Amino acid sequence: MARENTGPDFIEALARGLDVIRSFGDHHRPMSLSEIASGAALARPTARRILLTLEQLGYVRSGDAGFTLTPRVLELGVAYTLSAGMWDIALPYLHDLVRATNQAASVAVLDGSDIIYVARAAVPKVVSANITVGMRLPARSTALGKVLLSALDADRLAEVLAIPSASVTRPFREQPLENLHAELREIRARGWAATNEEMTPGVRSIAAPVRDGDAVVVAAVNLSAISAEVTHEQMTKDFPPLVLLAAGEIGDNHALVRAVPQAVVRGGAGPGGRGSGRS
Repeated sequence: MARENTGPDFIEALARGLDVIRSFGDHHRPMSLSEIASGAALARPTARRILLTLEQLGYVRSGDAGFTLTPRVLELGVAYTLSAGMWDIALPYLHDLVRATNQAASVAVLDGSDIIYVARAAVPKVVSANITVGMRLPARSTALGKVLLSALDADRLAEVLAIPSASVTRPFREQPLENLHAELREIRARGWAATNEEMTPGVRSIAAPVRDGDAVVVAAVNLSAISAEVTHEQMTKDFPPLVLLAAGEIGDNHALVRAVPQAVVRGGAGPGGRGSGRS
């Protein structure tokens, strides 16, 4: 399968192997070599070599009727599945924030130069910020993003800020880069960040870092409020202790969940097809 815009470090053989795995799609029957080669847009000899390699690794099983995937392919997705569901642990603490403040609360992670919302507890209101789980916003213009950026060392921060934002939403007011660096130093020393109608007019926010068991910042939690309801002084005076407490509790639970051993399916491992285990 032809690929464009690939760099010198791109491994075509690995990409073809993933194409073969994807070619099985949602078929619940053995597939022939011809079907797989066609689905992966590969020559039959190439598809055959990849299938034999995957069989040796335990991801594919061959038989008289054709080729099938083994349960071991679940390993390729289990890390993401665990991560995607990880932030469900934050919801009780977000709801506590909502009850205490009558304002919306969220958790976000850093992805390039953007943040992505991974958990959200909203408040039904006539006027509210239109935020949903999965939404992407420029990190440098949000309280959540500034907390996450402040946790990066200088070299990594420069790399991240050089990445173009993939968000379709542009900030209402973006401060110069030199001002941002000064603000990040303040956030690092203070432990929380606040924005005042920077990303969206009429919306204020305050955020704090979520740390894992090794004290590494893995996410951020925030409260966002409509400016007509909450003053900037109230946001920066009354809300920081609440957000910091929630961030600490979410981080503690994140570390506990991560410490629990996760079962990994190992059906069909190796030529003998034996084995199941834990990791």
